[in-house]
Amino acid sequence: MTGDELIELVGSGEINTVMVAFTDHYGRLMGKRFDAEFFIEDGLANGTHACNYLLTTDMEMEPVSGYSYANWEGGYGDFHLVPDLSTLGRAGWTENAALVLCDVVNTNTHVPVAVAPRTILKQQVAKAASLGFEAQAASELEFFIYSDTYREAHELGYSNLKSAGWYIDDYHLLQGSRVESYVGAARRALRTSGIPVENSKGEAGRGQHELNIRYAEVQTMADRHVVMKHGMKELADKLEVSVTFMAKPSTAEAGNSCHIHLSLWDAAGDRNVFVDDAGRSDIFRWFLGGWMTHMQDLMICYAPTINSYKRFREASWAPTRLAWSEDNRTAGFRVVGHGSSTRIECRIPGGDCNPYLAYAAALASGLDGIEQRIEPPTEFKGDAYSAADLPRVPATLEEALANFRASDIAERVFGPEVVEHYSRFAEAEVDAFHSAVTDWEQRRYFEQI
Repeated sequence: MTGDELIELVGSGEINTVMVAFTDHYGRLMGKRFDAEFFIEDGLANGTHACNYLLTTDMEMEPVSGYSYANWEGGYGDFHLVPDLSTLGRAGWTENAALVLCDVVNTNTHVPVAVAPRTILKQQVAKAASLGFEAQAASELEFFIYSDTYREAHELGYSNLKSAGWYIDDYHLLQGSRVESYVGAARRALRTSGIPVENSKGEAGRGQHELNIRYAEVQTMADRHVVMKHGMKELADKLEVSVTFMAKPSTAEAGNSCHIHLSLWDAAGDRNVFVDDAGRSDIFRWFLGGWMTHMQDLMICYAPTINSYKRFREASWAPTRLAWSEDNRTAGFRVVGHGSSTRIECRIPGGDCNPYLAYAAALASGLDGIEQRIEPPTEFKGDAYSAADLPRVPATLEEALANFRASDIAERVFGPEVVEHYSRFAEAEVDAFHSAVTDWEQRRYFEQI
């Protein structure tokens, strides 16, 4: 909706709350709920402020030391949240509310905060535009549904939860009907929120499903992605169920992927430049070559948590090898579509990825491929899982962090400030994991050691 439409809806009483939001490192929405009338009077033009520690915390909201951007020594000041009115829309999962996403800006200089996820993607979108391109993208998000509420799941220690399905749901319409009270409500809520929905379907785990939204310009898609995840969690709370997008919630089940589809178009968004009169274009080939070449160095942008790497298992529908193929689900990169629908599907990111960082890494890699004319490897045919000679995706967050820190491409496309910041983010995740005693350790060692 436009600002004028919001004013009308507030005046008629249809909207009484405006959520003003941005994303943290993990892609979670943070922000404030405004009284709608006050938002119109002040927030619409002036935005709001929030503490800059929000870009230095861990998942438990504890400030993490070692960041240059914000720290105890600097006193944890504010940053400015500037509403992007192109993202303003209804929050269709709740009543009488709207939501707007914000850019994170320095309060004194009014310059975008370099380490904010949305800023990082915007810079790559601008780089694409400078080369005469517009990127189109789509996220395929998978999730597990449980009959337990989030509070019940917490009290159970997130174990022995009751799955919404009791056999594999993949494309299964009967299993899909059993979760329609939630998934159908999610489709309708997203549509009401201005997010075009294509379909939903069962996936390869028990109680696992996927909800697909229409492709869009890459910045718009990343915005839709984070709103979708937040809205689906609020809706789950409301309907007294729970959903998780974590990459590997159970050893016994498939992981949650976030396959990302990407294509480059001309500046007007009228023509897919991955194809030309001869078929696949040089731009397509070089973009794919760059994306694949830089995948290992930028892996923390696609797989940001310890759990992300538990998903990469042989014959699990999650890729383990860096290869590309035509319509082959064993490869990390799958080329799909024909003519104007030609695109590259990267099957490596999990449901836990921050879409701003994942799309920024993909776009930066592909554009570098075009500029450097990086050729992709020969198309792989067959079962990529069994191809021992193919390079592997990094096996752990530690490995991915080491690659990122040592990377030339990361500093070249993102800048040293971003590399330092997100290296510290990944390091803090690793440190937190290694200092924790897991239930696996308790089961394995409590009696037997």
